[in-house]
Amino acid sequence: MFIHIGGDNVIRSEEVVSIIDYAFVSSSTINDEMIANQRQANNVLDLHQEETKSVVITTDRIYYSPLAVLTLKKRANMIATISKLDDYSSEEMLEDT
Repeated sequence: MFIHIGGDNVIRSEEVVSIIDYAFVSSSTINDEMIANQRQANNVLDLHQEETKSVVITTDRIYYSPLAVLTLKKRANMIATISKLDDYSSEEMLEDT
């Protein structure tokens, strides 16, 4: 499944490692160093469209998102719930009749 993280960016939910509040990222020297290293490797995508509220870390990139951590968490949880639902496609409905 996929998660819309703001702007025109959609990522695979399986690739998400962490979602961190932007205010906490700059307060940690370890986070600053990690992001600096990833910037040098061109693995950071800053969405610049709106104020950054969260940082989404995936297996291969770091995204700055204008969406709050809680919003992204709700979207991720909704996707997890949807993926657990039974599939009642029209083919299965026809087989039951």
